[in-house]
Amino acid sequence: MKKSEPPPYRALLGEYIGTFLLILFGLSAVASTVTMDAHQGLLQISLIWGLGLTTAILATQNLSGAHLNPAISLALVLFRNFPKQRFLPYVGAQFVGAMTAAMAVYLLFGQAISSFETTNNLTRGESGSEASAMIFGEFYPSPGGKPLSVHPMGKLSSGKAFLAETLGTAILAFAVFSFTHPKNRESMGKLTPYAIGIALTALITVFGPLTMACFNPARDLGPRLLSSLVGWGSYPFTVNGLGWLTVYIIAPCLGAILGAWMAEAMHRETKA
Repeated sequence: MKKSEPPPYRALLGEYIGTFLLILFGLSAVASTVTMDAHQGLLQISLIWGLGLTTAILATQNLSGAHLNPAISLALVLFRNFPKQRFLPYVGAQFVGAMTAAMAVYLLFGQAISSFETTNNLTRGESGSEASAMIFGEFYPSPGGKPLSVHPMGKLSSGKAFLAETLGTAILAFAVFSFTHPKNRESMGKLTPYAIGIALTALITVFGPLTMACFNPARDLGPRLLSSLVGWGSYPFTVNGLGWLTVYIIAPCLGAILGAWMAEAMHRETKA
């Protein structure tokens, strides 16, 4: 994605900062919506996630290429010759960035979260507390600030949630790899970060009600672990069974591979 590789420490710093910015924007939007009714409607939250991604890319693309997502890094290893030896360090930086952002959000909104739980008779770490835990990790269907037991959609099957995350990430990866393909690079130019942010915004509005639209293993696992450490215990890892692994880690990785493969195949068949 870059003409030359930066020093390793700068690249890892870029991935850390970029992922931190993305997750800080997104989780803050969710936290303020759940606890303060600050935003009305899914579109507003989606726009904040999209703007956060655009900001993160613009800030760090010259440092690391702005992967900001282990699934995208994996696809870049497979289809863009990203050095294999950099994959795990990148993923580590992304994970730490996401977890640090989650800690910052907890420090900022901790009092509001506690007040929300008290008002709604929620006991952190017990049944129903996914209504507040969703500020950090993700659940299906989206709790929308309420216990899943009273969710109007009822129960969303793990199979459908897996399909949603796979398809959503495939579309995101298809967009990223299409926008950054050498045959599109000249026409896209400086618009690429904005186009990727718009793509994420659109995808969250579609898939958000189903799975909260993860598309990024670091985005989910880092904040989910943080929530476990600050009072929710093992509960975030049991609400959807093994969904935390299959739906929010494996499915995005599979989707990124499929989307990147489709983009590379399509542009390979297109004359320059």
